[in-house]
Amino acid sequence: MIMDPGTLAYYERGGELTRLRQGRDRLEFWRTRDVLRRTLPPAPARVLDVGGGTGAHAEWLAAEGYDVELIDPVPLHVEAASELAGVRARLGDARDLAVQDGAADAVLLLGPLYHLPERADRLRALSEARRAVRPGGLVAAAVISRYAAVHDSVYLGVFTREEQRAAEYRALETGAIVSPREGGFRGYGHHPDDILAEFADAGLPEPRRYGLEGAFWLYGDVNDWLDDEGRRELLLDAARRLECEPSLLGVSGHLLAVTRV
Repeated sequence: MIMDPGTLAYYERGGELTRLRQGRDRLEFWRTRDVLRRTLPPAPARVLDVGGGTGAHAEWLAAEGYDVELIDPVPLHVEAASELAGVRARLGDARDLAVQDGAADAVLLLGPLYHLPERADRLRALSEARRAVRPGGLVAAAVISRYAAVHDSVYLGVFTREEQRAAEYRALETGAIVSPREGGFRGYGHHPDDILAEFADAGLPEPRRYGLEGAFWLYGDVNDWLDDEGRRELLLDAARRLECEPSLLGVSGHLLAVTRV
């Protein structure tokens, strides 16, 4: 299957090499790691990190003793992930995984669903994850909130631009996230309840939904909190206590849905 050329070009610029390791996106990284550490089967379970980018999560999983294989459609990402200790990486598509049925103890979809604007493609990716995981294994999928684009534009100070507002309001209505900047991000934003319907239609049990960043990613001084180890742990603990509150799920930039088959 062919990746959208605009999305491929966006990632081939290399932004994913540092995205989860710098700035406020570190909150997404640390919170994803926190939830996975509590929900994954113990090492040395076999983990398929599908759409795993440059290996930000594959790296710590391998370091903690997991048998990790990363699959990603972007050659630059696979090249970078291949250099990480203990990580096997290859090109592949979440909608057509070249693995045997029940080959993994856990399948992670930490990127694919928010780059598949067609619902049929998202269901295919989820169905492939279900096929690839053993009975009793874990499937975890990340999504971008339907409301993230508006929140992010206000935070970044670009919401005053008419073209930007129009794009964000379209995202609210349709889920299609299309940055008006040349070469900008393209994706799909989920309503929190859409996750439940898509998991069900893909034959997966109802997942537990975790709001990863909560509202904390919108705080102007969030980087100061993340830079200070003590304050960071306080912030992560607060996010953990609020992570499954239904009324707060949509305000989080990203959500993680976790189920066992």
